[in-house]
Amino acid sequence: MMEVTFPQEDKEGMKKTAERIKALKNELGDRMEFGAGTVTSVEMVKMAHEAGATFIISPNTDESVIKATLENDMVSVPGAFTPTEIKHAYDCGADFVKVFPVNMFGPKYIKTVRAPLSQVRLMAVGGVTEKDINDYFKAGACSAGVAGCLFNREWIENGNWDLITEAAEKLVKTVEQD
Repeated sequence: MMEVTFPQEDKEGMKKTAERIKALKNELGDRMEFGAGTVTSVEMVKMAHEAGATFIISPNTDESVIKATLENDMVSVPGAFTPTEIKHAYDCGADFVKVFPVNMFGPKYIKTVRAPLSQVRLMAVGGVTEKDINDYFKAGACSAGVAGCLFNREWIENGNWDLITEAAEKLVKTVEQD
């Protein structure tokens, strides 16, 4: 699955993000799922849906965004951090709740939150790496979002795609071994 994030202050950038989702979907749609990230409005949900996104990830819990996502048959993954926020996102209909920034407290936080909220599917996001991803799974996260450990800005700027591939393979191997 790949998330393509929306900029927040640039309408033209939002259109370009939707175009990127559509292009990726057209090129790789049978091999990957593409969704929109940093979705903070119903307008963004609509743009993502029209582009072919199958999931919406938000940095916060916005009931109108969750409802619009579900009405368009997409998977809803709002962000939340406290148990109150996590439960609210779940009550609004979230399919998964993105616990962000999870690295502030680590895997123990996931385990602690899961005790009273075991019905909520938690996604660990924010600073997750190949060194700790399995700790989050063992603590009760059902998925994880990773970016920084794979998409190093310097690697991208220098076209070092092999380093990104190696990092992704290492991450997958780590998860499969545990």
